[in-house]
Amino acid sequence: MAEQHGMIEPFEPGQIKLGANGERLISYGTSSYGYDVRCANEFKIFTNISSAMVDPKNFDERSFVDQQTDVCIIPPNSFCLARTVEYFRIPADVLTICLGKSTYARCGIIVNVTPLEPEWEGHVTLEFSNTTTLPAKIYAHEGVAQMIFMQSDERCETTYKDRKGKYMGQRGVTLPTT
Repeated sequence: MAEQHGMIEPFEPGQIKLGANGERLISYGTSSYGYDVRCANEFKIFTNISSAMVDPKNFDERSFVDQQTDVCIIPPNSFCLARTVEYFRIPADVLTICLGKSTYARCGIIVNVTPLEPEWEGHVTLEFSNTTTLPAKIYAHEGVAQMIFMQSDERCETTYKDRKGKYMGQRGVTLPTT
């Protein structure tokens, strides 16, 4: 389905577990009934340096520190945003759910469960919560979450594109907007 509809770019038809130099990677690519995505090396890490308040209706960008790195360190009991390497184009008869990978979950790193609605497209903004009392690592360009695709036998009545959703076509890490 993904190849036929050009849903994922770049698309990896197999499961990649080793890097170019033979190093072990957290797997990405096509899985049994889904697709394991990678995060890019752009991160927004929550900080309390400016005593900003988190408000989804009036988001203060001072809440984050921007980093471009291959290994993101999330402070204890903190949070960061990233984006997928992959750009998605979801067909009108498909709903996609983003779930965390068990490798990270077993380390206390939770990926927010997020839907990708029919006819949404863009880079997926990923949310990582470090629920531990220790610093935690996220590896860029390796698997971080799994997309599960559910196809209907008909097109949905109103797609994300039809209602001009606010996150349509997002590129990069996208902050909340109202």
